[in-house]
Amino acid sequence: MTDQPGREPEQRLPARRPPSEPAPARRFAAPPNAHKFELTPERAAKIVRQSSNARWIGFLAVGIVVLFVVLYYFYELGAPLGLTTARLDKEKDAQQVTAVERGYNLFQANCARCHGPNGLGPLESPQPDTGYIGPTLHSQEKLYQHLNPDYLRNVLTVGGRYVCGNPKSAMPVWSDVNGGPLNYIDIQDLIAFIRATSDQTYQVRDPSLNEPVVDPSTGQVKTFHGWVDPNYKPAPGSTPFPDCYLDALKGGSGSPAPSGSAASLPPSAQTFELTAANVSYDKHALEATANQPFGIKFTVNDPGQIHDVDIRKDDKTTVVVDQPTTKDGETQTYVYPGLPAGTYVFICSIHPIPAMTGTLTVK
Repeated sequence: MTDQPGREPEQRLPARRPPSEPAPARRFAAPPNAHKFELTPERAAKIVRQSSNARWIGFLAVGIVVLFVVLYYFYELGAPLGLTTARLDKEKDAQQVTAVERGYNLFQANCARCHGPNGLGPLESPQPDTGYIGPTLHSQEKLYQHLNPDYLRNVLTVGGRYVCGNPKSAMPVWSDVNGGPLNYIDIQDLIAFIRATSDQTYQVRDPSLNEPVVDPSTGQVKTFHGWVDPNYKPAPGSTPFPDCYLDALKGGSGSPAPSGSAASLPPSAQTFELTAANVSYDKHALEATANQPFGIKFTVNDPGQIHDVDIRKDDKTTVVVDQPTTKDGETQTYVYPGLPAGTYVFICSIHPIPAMTGTLTVK
């Protein structure tokens, strides 16, 4: 036995208690009377009250859950008889408004340069130097069925060749699938704008901030309406709008074909030769004799295109209304009556751009 570290003496168990020594009382044991159960009237009433309160709490909890489920059901799907609108429908309408307003900015930034800010194309402005060479889009005849979402998506994806089969069409590819600048969401927004109905008002928003644009002259937020008239119905017996807009310009859209036909030209009348190629006149200045009928021998060498020659006065009115059009590979002579001395504009009504505009001087 030693006291050195690690070699302490072995500890011994406590010695046994002599049998005559009483055992100590258990420290946490309750007295015997605490184990005796006696249901007194007061205790029974208390238990009944506690049970009743528990049942009421459970009933209220179940009622609250049921009420929440019913209200949430009507919130999601709408109340009966159209009292409220379903949440998903509200969200869908809000997303549609957002898509139309974004599509408006996309159209103004990318499409208005050819189709005009209002989608009227050559009809956008009477000014001869406007430069809108794209066909009219804002037309109920076209919007009724022809300019449907699938057709618009295909045109934006593959370009103008889808319209008239012309690989040299000026209509470019817009979808990034084929190298264009717009992704599929931009295409959807652009289609949503073109197909928006005219019975709803939309706000013009800043493209970068998405905040409403305020007109500084009026102090009011700028707004616009959709193009599609929901109440439009084509006239009975009208034919579908043709897939190629050039056919429509020749009278194939259900509207009557141009009625103006070339009149006879005196043998001694002055005649000019004019050619259209690559969407451009080969001459931009002509000179005619005052008060003498004259003619323009017009030739079109422009694959997939049709053109005409309109002469307009200073007030933008046309000398010969409904001048017939000339398609690629054809030649025809346009006859004009004698004009008073002055300066006039000759222009292609289908492509009223500077390249197809000239000055007619009458002396």
